[in-house]
Amino acid sequence: MRRAAWCVLLACALSATAQAERLTLDAALATVTAAHPDRRVAESDLALARADLDQAASQQDFSLFLDGSLRTGQRPDGDWKPDNIGRIVARKPLLDFGRSSQTIAAGNQEIVARQAALFDVENLRRIDIMARYFDVLLADQQYVADNEFMTVAYLDWDKARERFELGIGSRPDLLRLEAFFQDWRERRNASLQRMRSARQKLAHAMYRPGNLPGELAEPALKGNARPLPEYESLLPWVLEKNPRMRVLQAQLTAADARVGAIRAERNPVLEAEVIGGGYSRDAITRDELSAGLVFNIPLYQGGRVDARIARELAQKERNAAELEKLRLELADTLLATLQEIEWLRGSSRPAADLQIEYRDWALERARAEYELELKTNLGASMAETQAAQLRRRQVEYRLALALARLEALSGGSLPPVEGVRE
Repeated sequence: MRRAAWCVLLACALSATAQAERLTLDAALATVTAAHPDRRVAESDLALARADLDQAASQQDFSLFLDGSLRTGQRPDGDWKPDNIGRIVARKPLLDFGRSSQTIAAGNQEIVARQAALFDVENLRRIDIMARYFDVLLADQQYVADNEFMTVAYLDWDKARERFELGIGSRPDLLRLEAFFQDWRERRNASLQRMRSARQKLAHAMYRPGNLPGELAEPALKGNARPLPEYESLLPWVLEKNPRMRVLQAQLTAADARVGAIRAERNPVLEAEVIGGGYSRDAITRDELSAGLVFNIPLYQGGRVDARIARELAQKERNAAELEKLRLELADTLLATLQEIEWLRGSSRPAADLQIEYRDWALERARAEYELELKTNLGASMAETQAAQLRRRQVEYRLALALARLEALSGGSLPPVEGVRE
């Protein structure tokens, strides 16, 4: 009866998540475009950069405004007469000698930087979703393995208890087996909790809070066998294509343009102006319609321009330092990622495969001995087989994540490998 109860409990636990529709890795990765807070922050930064560019471009726009005054003045004869003025003024900047063009160039580079930052956020979100997806699969498989070990421990304890009730065996042995069962029960319950927390993290990564996924489909991960370039040939590609590198490079270019725009504030400004006016008092110096060129030549501006230039140059130097630091970090990260992939392919995967092969053989032997009633370790062999399969999947999931990080470092695509056809 106890054994039947444990089997029912196991079946219920394993089928609890199978009620919902199976979620695939491709479907999970498709949510990378969802309105996740990280993406919304990056999109807001891009919108701000575009607004700044529109503002810079608007400096050359045609402007039309109403200019007027209501006043009165005393005439030579001593009488006070109204001297009201109403004018419509149209003005169009013609030349500012680099001020607006440099500001627009800086705005364009800021947009390039924010687009690269948004692309980097998408890459990071894709990796996060993939990692959370694998965490759910591993949590489910860990629960199955722990439940197998717990069941074996329970059966051993239950059998010893039945024998002890018949006067066979010692109480210390019975307590040892019960403690062993309780340890595995604790591990199994912890695995059950990880199943729930892993699903919540996946739901949050997909930006579906409160909508926890049920059963997940096992991904094929065919890309785990793809050939990779050597470190020496891949490093220049990464330094050129990496999104964070492009962000800093664009910001450096934007800083140069802003410095040029600030320096251009020392240059003259030339505008065309057309005025149509109405006056309550006639005068020979007043025209109802006039047109002309208006220029402004700065003669002295104090230290304002120099201070702003110094600030931009300091920011540019900081960006240049961050860019150089990022080059070093990317070189280290790339090497570490390639070494991890090589280790997983060359050592971890063969070791896991051999462990599975051995456990399959041990399971078949245990099954044969069980049928011949020579031994009763079939349950333990099945649990060890589950653990070996879990180890193999961990290797493949880790390899897939390492390859995804490598693609993200490379700007989303890897260079072709010499001698390998696509």
